[in-house]
Amino acid sequence: MKVISYNVNGIRSAMSKGLVDYLAEQNADVVCFQELKALPEQIDEEPLRAMGYECYWFSAQKKGYSGVAILCKSEPKNIVFGTGIESMDFEGRNLRVDFENLSVMSMYLPSGTNNDRLGYKFQYMDEIQDYIVNLRQEIPHLVVCGDYNICHEAI
Repeated sequence: MKVISYNVNGIRSAMSKGLVDYLAEQNADVVCFQELKALPEQIDEEPLRAMGYECYWFSAQKKGYSGVAILCKSEPKNIVFGTGIESMDFEGRNLRVDFENLSVMSMYLPSGTNNDRLGYKFQYMDEIQDYIVNLRQEIPHLVVCGDYNICHEAI
């Protein structure tokens, strides 16, 4: 199974700049997107469906903000929107699809652009780590794709 992940920094803009052609070249079974910046009704699924993808979107409550998606060529047996952790799910940052022998998560961690957001990011990182550790007890074959908004040194 070929899985790819891509922070699109705005799905509508990315689609207007060749995203569909890129996906056709990649021919992935599962595609994870981060930073949609759109609501599902604002996204033209037709070119994606024409390539055989079923589209699952999890947008932020705030318009034009964050959001993740997963495109699948095979129908998942289960789809989980969010984590069930109230402090993080309103920003549309986690979406998981489960297949018979593999689960794939598209995750978009918050950035730490100011002190308030940095505190939120650290809390989020602690909570998502606990969530994933617990989830792996139930789902050992879990692939977590996404934009972690982390660099290895201060830049």
